[in-house]
Amino acid sequence: MAPGVGKTYRMLQEGAAEADNGRDVVVGYLESHGRAETVAQAEGLEIVPRRSVVYRGTPLEEMDLPAVLARKPELCLIDELAHTNAPGVEHEKRFEDVRDVIEAGIDVFSTVNVQHLESLNDQVTQLTGSRTRETIPDEVLSMADEVVLIDLTPEALIGRLRAGKVYPAERVPAALNNFFKIENLSALRETALRQVAEGVEVKRLVREQTPALRRDEEGLPAPPKDGPQAIAERLLALATLAPHSERVVRRAWRSAQRLDAELDVLVVRPPGREPSAEDRERLEALRRLVAMLGARLRVEEGEDVAAVAIGVARELAATYVLMGTPAPRRGLGRLNDPLLTRLLRGLPGVDIRIIADPTLRGQGSEAEQTLAAEEVQG
Repeated sequence: MAPGVGKTYRMLQEGAAEADNGRDVVVGYLESHGRAETVAQAEGLEIVPRRSVVYRGTPLEEMDLPAVLARKPELCLIDELAHTNAPGVEHEKRFEDVRDVIEAGIDVFSTVNVQHLESLNDQVTQLTGSRTRETIPDEVLSMADEVVLIDLTPEALIGRLRAGKVYPAERVPAALNNFFKIENLSALRETALRQVAEGVEVKRLVREQTPALRRDEEGLPAPPKDGPQAIAERLLALATLAPHSERVVRRAWRSAQRLDAELDVLVVRPPGREPSAEDRERLEALRRLVAMLGARLRVEEGEDVAAVAIGVARELAATYVLMGTPAPRRGLGRLNDPLLTRLLRGLPGVDIRIIADPTLRGQGSEAEQTLAAEEVQG
């Protein structure tokens, strides 16, 4: 759920146990953060030396991927899965290094905090007030053979922090006043527990149902009847080039995961109009996010957003359409049918879901406030 709960310590314990059982184990990368207990736990395990990378005149230390691959152990312990590598090495992210190690036939134990999952980025930002910059695709976690939750009560973690077991003494007051507030840790713990529980549930579900065995009047097996097949769910998320659309995409992806469904993201742009530099930048950011989550981005041109969305939804046989909260309509725009109404009318049998902005909970809508003001004036 957070730094300091004991992920690296537990990883080293597991690695040592594997080594005791006769497996060839090495540490590919260890980040002890100067914690004496963690360093002690690594004693007896072979550690592949880091390599030095100079970036803008500053020497940095990274995992030596070629050395790990050349050493070719049975099991490699690689800390901090969400780490961003210094420019100049094989990959931008450490999880990409891990993929290379796995593809070489080497098992990997690694560590990650729940706030590093890309689909939870907005939720964690809302809970803690700080946005996590280093993230991994959720797919990386879902590919793991096993996920071990290192749980600790918020009170116990704060106790470890005060005792100097997480950060140096000079960093403790700032940490207690920011990320390590009791309410933040409680929310992150709940998020971590929920994430693991959902992962267990997805793996428990049987994806392909075995057809029921039918018998004839004499009790002998009978051929199955022809009939309609089960329809797989398919989600279509409507996005714009506004920053809040990334939240819609992340929420849509998590819904798709729960439904074991495919996700497409649609952006409708005005036809024949060159995008501004800002629009191109936001579209590229949206493209990176969609690719990281493993969804598909589709960019269409059209003056009528509803018509384009309805056409694409029908083409894809979407069973769900997800969109952000519609903006208040003003002026003559109030006379036209809003997007939501047209989607409901044009896509009968398709679920339409509004992704609300959680930061607005407890607040009345602008339309309600305007109506109330008009009633007072009247």
